[in-house]
Amino acid sequence: MAAGPGGLLPFLRLVGQLKRVPRTGWVYRNIENPESVSDHMYRMAVMALATEDKKLNKDRCIRLALVHDMAECIVGDIAPADNVSKEEKHKREEAAMKQLTRQLSENLRKEIYELWEEYEYQSTAEARFVKELDQCEMILQAFEYEELEKTPGRLQDFYDSTAGKFSHPEIVQLVSSVITERNEKIAATSKPSSSDIV
Repeated sequence: MAAGPGGLLPFLRLVGQLKRVPRTGWVYRNIENPESVSDHMYRMAVMALATEDKKLNKDRCIRLALVHDMAECIVGDIAPADNVSKEEKHKREEAAMKQLTRQLSENLRKEIYELWEEYEYQSTAEARFVKELDQCEMILQAFEYEELEKTPGRLQDFYDSTAGKFSHPEIVQLVSSVITERNEKIAATSKPSSSDIV
């Protein structure tokens, strides 16, 4: 675990901030106790671990999932509703990744920064798979919040924003399962119960 002159500790303390950065999309929807960025990245890493696709480098997918939102420990979770351009968001996150990895040994700095770039530029099959995992995890979380709140269908805009964006067969199947289960919940609440019938 060799690191640069500042050592590993400052890096780990900064990354630790991700435990306390709430996911902005949920904050804007008034979700009680919204998940943190690290909560989101952890389940994404588990999803990557669960892939059966032998054409993908599973280890690389897990690493990409762990790094893809790392810059948010410095810049926060910038959501589409924040009206920050893609270029500006990229610029802020790039500067954050350079600041974040500055303390690390040259090899580790290079590895983490290059993983972040690979995801940002969607330059490999693994990066594209992890991008789909990112959006799949989001709608799974939306479904869980609807269940917790007992408000089926309330977070429809998250589903609308990801429509047509899934192509990997495993993720398409998972998304289909989430949507089927969600639709059943929505249908069940829209039916009148026996107590409603006079």
